[in-house]
Amino acid sequence: MRAVVATPRPRPELEALGAEVVAADLAGDPAPALAGADALYLVWPNFDPREADAAPAVLRAAAWGEAARLVYHSVLRPQVRSMPHHAAEDRVEEALDDAVAGTGARWRVLQPCAYADNLDGQVAAAAQTGELRSRWGLERAQSFVDLRDVAEAAAVLLTGDGLDSGTFEAVGPEELTARDVARLVGEHLGREVTAVDVAPPEDDGSYARRCLTTIFAEYRAHGFTGSPRVLTALLGHAPRTYTDHLAAR
Repeated sequence: MRAVVATPRPRPELEALGAEVVAADLAGDPAPALAGADALYLVWPNFDPREADAAPAVLRAAAWGEAARLVYHSVLRPQVRSMPHHAAEDRVEEALDDAVAGTGARWRVLQPCAYADNLDGQVAAAAQTGELRSRWGLERAQSFVDLRDVAEAAAVLLTGDGLDSGTFEAVGPEELTARDVARLVGEHLGREVTAVDVAPPEDDGSYARRCLTTIFAEYRAHGFTGSPRVLTALLGHAPRTYTDHLAAR
């Protein structure tokens, strides 16, 4: 197993799993980092403006190398192109057929919802302040998915048979507003926690900030929810609830 990372710093968590850790910029020449790989799971760095062009090139290089199975880590509802990173990942999905054309490689896609783990910092703050600060407002819901379930689904797609050319949603089992999250966090902490609406970050002209600004605007307007049935089928069991996630922290 080889883990290709963006920066050359110690990665004890990967080395503990027995991974060969290689630092490389896949947006440059990906071939050396992919040499000898018979399968590829591609998670592009978050909010990187190069993704729409560079990720298909990496997938193409893997397909023309020795990789017979390509799994792309996308996002739930990439077709919502008001969010730049969704638009980029939608274009990568669109490029998959061309990436493998003329090779023996086949592709699969995982589309996770928002991660429950993204709220862990807020939980720690709520333990001190009694407030859960929500940049996505108080009215709309999200279907938070535990990263352990995402990892398990990724392993299934990377190793399982009968899944080629499939697009699989990874969605948690509950639709939770910020108020719902605050109530569950309060039950976990044993204290009252109140959801507080805070302003999202302003667009400063950078690609990353534009991604964040449009994400929170979309979540405030429409939420970010989906069905857990596909993930349940992939895992062979129900996805973890947010209470399950809190209990494991």
